Amino acid sequence: MAAPSTVNTCREEAATTTMERSIRERVPPLLTDLYQFTMAYSYWRARRHQEPAVFELFFRDNPFGGGFSLFAGLHDCQLFLRSFRFTHEDVEFLRSVLPPATDPAFFEFLRGLDCSGVTLRSVPEGTVVFARVPLMEVAGPLAVVQLLETSLLCLVNYASLVCSNAARFRLAAGPRRKLLEMGLRRAQGPDGGLTASRYTHIGGFDLTSNVQAGFLFGIPTAGTMAHSFVTSFTSLEEVWPRTLVAVDGDSDPVDVISLTKGWLSRVCELLGATPGKIREGELAAFLSYAIAYPHNFLTVIDSYSVGCSGLLNFCAVALTLCELGYKPVGVRLDSGDLCAQSVEVRRVFRLCSENFSIPAFNALIIVGSNNISEESMAELNSKENEIDVVGVGTHLVTCTKQPSLGCVYKLVEVQGRPRMKISEDPEKSTVPGRKAVYRLIDADGHPFLDLVCLAVESPPEAGVALSCYPAVHNSDAVSITPAQVVCLRQEVFATGEVTQPLCSAAETRAKVQSSLQTLHPRHKRLQEPDTYSVAVSEKLHNLVTELCKGSSSDSNFLLAN
Repeated sequence: MAAPSTVNTCREEAATTTMERSIRERVPPLLTDLYQFTMAYSYWRARRHQEPAVFELFFRDNPFGGGFSLFAGLHDCQLFLRSFRFTHEDVEFLRSVLPPATDPAFFEFLRGLDCSGVTLRSVPEGTVVFARVPLMEVAGPLAVVQLLETSLLCLVNYASLVCSNAARFRLAAGPRRKLLEMGLRRAQGPDGGLTASRYTHIGGFDLTSNVQAGFLFGIPTAGTMAHSFVTSFTSLEEVWPRTLVAVDGDSDPVDVISLTKGWLSRVCELLGATPGKIREGELAAFLSYAIAYPHNFLTVIDSYSVGCSGLLNFCAVALTLCELGYKPVGVRLDSGDLCAQSVEVRRVFRLCSENFSIPAFNALIIVGSNNISEESMAELNSKENEIDVVGVGTHLVTCTKQPSLGCVYKLVEVQGRPRMKISEDPEKSTVPGRKAVYRLIDADGHPFLDLVCLAVESPPEAGVALSCYPAVHNSDAVSITPAQVVCLRQEVFATGEVTQPLCSAAETRAKVQSSLQTLHPRHKRLQEPDTYSVAVSEKLHNLVTELCKGSSSDSNFLLAN
């Protein structure tokens, strides 16, 4: 018999193989914009395609009006780079869509292209990050790193956005409640749904309803039942089989319909309920489900009326299961005032537990779902309620408050020389040069500033004062002294291989929670958070100033001859 460590290693390797196959299918090299190929061709024609170049990926504003984001998508980027190759069919299609004047030798160049010359340095996946901090540095031959732009942005933009959205939902919900992602049917297509399931789990959700996400990423799956299942039944005659064997298995099969009817009468008497308002079809649906899954009995109880039918039917069937030695799971509420209903449901559960001496009723869970938003999640904390698990779909996976993170991929160096975009809109100007990024920590262990330096500079030191310039324009220099210094980026891909271990969704999820815990509460407030400081070193500030001044003289090159 194989040792547990060997089994786990085999599972991890199999999962990575499955993921890489999925990446090749979902993100082939042709999943990019056409102009990437026309630019690559122009580089190739000008014999510049092998020039060493450096691009950076970052975003300009924190999402959802918040104070932070989470960096996600790196795992997929690493697998994408490792599998980046053009097939014969890819090249033939490009031959058909690029202008006829394209030199045929360019297509042979593409056929042999891979990422063996590309180096990726990145912030670890799951790290709390901030606007205007370079998250990824992509270095390599100019034509290749240009071709990677759109695909890398596609892999990072939505993953980071939905992961950040999930983290905000988790902060709004607090640590006690379990969160169930159930947005697949509302997501922007199958890939959007799968990506959402993965990265909402990483961002703080506990469970997903998405079975494929459970298969691919090892996320715990959960589900209840749809209203359609309940409304499909009309009579107890439709229940089959009509018996269930007790947990101990020693007795003969029990007629659960007769047993449940007896319990239903006792529940109605206890609660003073009117039996005439109870829906027989709903009871039939609950019984059929209980017979199929006696260990996993969790039903939706608002198909008709929670108080007059759904709750009574659930209690009757759950009490039957308890008598036979099973432990029912709980109920789901999907409409109306979830807080008030949950309080009433819990009251009834406690009454049943006390009056019928059934301790298991004290452990029943209540799931709430009904177009839950970040605001309604926060409202749960301000009202009395008994909801244990919250199911979230539309507002989570579609990120209704902000549809895109707005990551960009900008050139910062070619052949060792800094490059800078100088825009009429200062917000769109870029910061030139190859860089290093450091997170400065205060004496209480909280990050307080991210410092962007030129790569050739010596790193800042703990306990040593330094001068820097806030990343916002036209700001004066400030002096700061960090208690600790952390280098944010590390090499994760080089010479065609992943150079850091690929993390599972569970490992990255733990990284998210650890990173968020270090962040000061004022920076992770959901409403009106304090702005986290991002600054550039004096040398980098001086380089920016020098290039901005030099840009005006460059425009006079025609007059020089």
